[in-house]
Formats: sequence, structure tokens, C-alpha cells
Amino acid sequence: MTQVPTGQVPTVIVVGAGNAALCAALSAREHGADVTVLEKAPEGERGGNTYFTGGGFRFPYGGIDDILRVIPDLSEAEQARVDVGAYRDAQFRDDLARVTDGLIDDGMASALVREAAPTMQWLHEQGVKFTLMTGRQANEVGGKLVFYGGLTVEAVGAGKGLSDQEFDAAERAGVNVRYGAKVVGLLRDERRISGVELWTDDTVERLEADAVVLAAGGFEANIEMRTRYLGPGWDMAKVRGSRFNTGDAIQAAIDAGAQPYGNWSGAHAVAWDLNAPPTGNRIVADLYQKHSYPYGLIVNIDGNRFVDEGADIRNYTYAKYGREILQQPERVAFQLFDQRTVGLLRDEYRVRQATMATADTISDLAEQLGIEPAQLEATIEQYNSSVQWDQVEHFNPSTLDGVSTDGITPPKTNWALPFDSPPYQGYAVTCGITFTFGGLKIDPRSGQVLDSEDRPMAGLYAAGELVGGLFYNNYAGGSGLMAGSVFGRIAGRSAAGAGR
Repeated sequence: MTQVPTGQVPTVIVVGAGNAALCAALSAREHGADVTVLEKAPEGERGGNTYFTGGGFRFPYGGIDDILRVIPDLSEAEQARVDVGAYRDAQFRDDLARVTDGLIDDGMASALVREAAPTMQWLHEQGVKFTLMTGRQANEVGGKLVFYGGLTVEAVGAGKGLSDQEFDAAERAGVNVRYGAKVVGLLRDERRISGVELWTDDTVERLEADAVVLAAGGFEANIEMRTRYLGPGWDMAKVRGSRFNTGDAIQAAIDAGAQPYGNWSGAHAVAWDLNAPPTGNRIVADLYQKHSYPYGLIVNIDGNRFVDEGADIRNYTYAKYGREILQQPERVAFQLFDQRTVGLLRDEYRVRQATMATADTISDLAEQLGIEPAQLEATIEQYNSSVQWDQVEHFNPSTLDGVSTDGITPPKTNWALPFDSPPYQGYAVTCGITFTFGGLKIDPRSGQVLDSEDRPMAGLYAAGELVGGLFYNNYAGGSGLMAGSVFGRIAGRSAAGAGR
């Protein structure tokens, strides 16, 4: 257990209990604070959106030796079987800027890139175990599993495993966790934030502390806020994760004078099984997602393509294509594959909950899925006529292979193989919202929340999905959990020092 120094012990309240919140709690405890975590959910639904993730972390590394710093038990045979390549600081920074159209906050991007690898080592020291993402981020090429897209490592047990390991670490460190505690407001002592007002099942409480860290997620589970900020139609989106992420902490901070920041009209939204429940299922978790679309075709219910499936590696397109699906007739789309690529489909395509069909002809597949048959046949015929056969032999699922179409709109820029090998498989998907991009403005050096005049708000810190400024329009896979850990660690450390 962390040793707390004698003398005055600072008190820190952490609002939320996902990855960012627990990293803040562990960090504050490590730096001598008495820490209480307030989780809105009951214990059986704890963990926020973290529980529903794949557990992937994006961080820069120079090669296998850097990976071994967080997965030290990787055997020599396992090392010989994989090609992890390298993912340098500059590439991480470039990816963050590219996918956000250059809008990312420069200070936050710098802090994330600089602190990512040290934070992974810190998580390992806290007891979080990691493994290679061989099932989701690698394809077999030349006898080796070749990783792609800058994402190589996941927590053992995915999101559930990460959540459970961080709760175990918090218990070992002596962090107090209260469940069913909904924070509805912030307390003030003159200009200083001095605690929280919270609701439990049967009472209203006012808890005082030297510092408060807000890490309670975005507003994606709040239909009213979602529609107000993201726009018409978003009330109909399915929520991938926690039903408790309703923006309470964001609103409490804004009411206290915090500055709204970031892309309030943007969100991380993906292709999600059409028949998934309205909010996250803790048994299926993230397996309702369908992320192998770069190797197939995507059509709407009218049988028309509407995006470039091969615009980029899926890590850099999946979080924005949910919005495109939401704009289609009946908010539905269909991912289609033939036998050339079905072997590349990720594990989520094989769960029994998948809404799918198999057929030997295009028209039969259309009939089963509810797609307009004649138009689907015409779309695939047009697509096949645009395939450049002289490029097909260069198909490589682990890189941008340049195997593209010619003369159709939208194009398919990479992985454009002919669609002609039955039996065909089709999967029905809709829009699943993961988290919202708008939130609070912080000083990335300290995690301290800034007010509307860019002044630090004494006693108030924030981390995780309720912080704005990192993601605009799009997202790089694995950067959410990494940012939550980085800024949670920073916020917790700063909050522990606020009471001294």
C-alpha cells in the first residue's frame, strides 16, 4: 500500500470510476492524498465506458524492446512470431493532428505524446497487465503477425479486465470507493472549489475536500444533450457504453464557471450491430462493433455505397463512420464480404448476437438483409468493373496497399479486391455512439480546469472523456484510454498537491 506521509493529509474527491478516474485516484494516493472515488453507478455496473472498450492503448515505441517494458513476460517464441514495427513520437503526433484536421489543442497533444509511454510503464507498476492485440490489430503476412495502425497493446481481459485490474489496484492503495453517488453540483469556498454535492438513493450530501477531480465521462447517454449539441437524429443513436454518462459533471463544472471547450458537435461513433440494445450490454461489451469493413463493401438499405471503405486503416476511420451511417435511410447500413476476405474478419463478427446473413447470390443476400436487390446487384457490378486487376496481387491487409478502384464515386482507395467469390456474408449495422468530444478546458500541464477567462479554477481538476480539445471530427484508435490515463495521472498528482 502507498505510504502516506505524516502531517497534514490532503483530501481528494474523484468523480467517476472509469480508467481516467481510477488513474487520477491512484496518482493522488501515490502522492499522499486521502482519496474518495464517487461512482454514480451501482457496484454491479461500475467502470464507466472503460468496461465496454477493447482495452487498447496507443503510445509511441521504438520496437519490441519498448513493448517488453510493459509486457515483460512475452516469450522468445512469441516475440519471434510477431512484427510490431515501431511507432515514433512524431508519428503519434502526426496521426493526432491528421485525423482531427489539425484542430487538436497543441498543448494537450504534446502532453499526451510526451507522457504516454511513461504512463504505460506506470500502469504496469500499478499492477495492470498488458498483452499484444494479435486478434484485432495484426494480420498474418509472410509467416508473421504484422501489426498495423500504431496500436499494438491491450489490457489483459480487454475493457472489463482493465477496469477490474484498476479497481484492484485502487483497493490495494487504500482508495475509498462509494457507489450510487451522483454528483449534481460543486461546492465553493469563495472562489475555490471545496467539494461536491451528491445524491444517493435516500439523501443529499455535501462532501468537502481540498481538491476535486472530475472524470465522469461525456454526455453520450443523455438524449437531450446529445440532440442539442450533436444535432438532429442523434436521439436515435445507440449508446455503446455506460447508461450513466449523462453529462452531470460537465454541467456542474460549467455552472461553477468552467470553460466549455472542444468539438461539442462531434462524437466518437462507430458501426454497431443493428439489434444491439439501446445502451451497453456488459456481457457482449464491445463485440457489437463491426470494424473489418475496409476489406469489404458498405451499402445502405437502397443498395448504394456511401463511403470510401478503404480511405485509411480502420484505426483512423471507424470513429467517424458511425455518423455517416446515422445519415442513411432508416439509420442502417450493411457490411458485405466475400470469400476473398472473410478470413480477415475480426472476432466480433463471429459472436452469436451478430445480425448477419449468408447467401450464394447477391440477390439472395439482399433479400435476407432487406436491401433493394436490383440496386445492390447494380452497385456491385459497377464496383467490380472499377477494380484494377493489375493491382490485386499487391493486396496487403496490414498496410495502405494502394489497391484501388478507378472511375467510381465514392472510390475505394485501398484493399479494393473484386467482390465475386460466394458464399457472401452481410452484417446489418447502425450508429453506436461511444463518447462525445466536447467538454471542459484544462491546463494540460496540471489537469486544472480553466474558467471562461482561461484562469485556473482553484481546487478543480479534470481528465478523461469530459475534457475537450483532443478530438475533433475523428479519433485515432486507442488514444482515448491513453489520454484518460495520462491526464488522470497528471490531475491526480496535481490534486494531491492542492491541499498542501
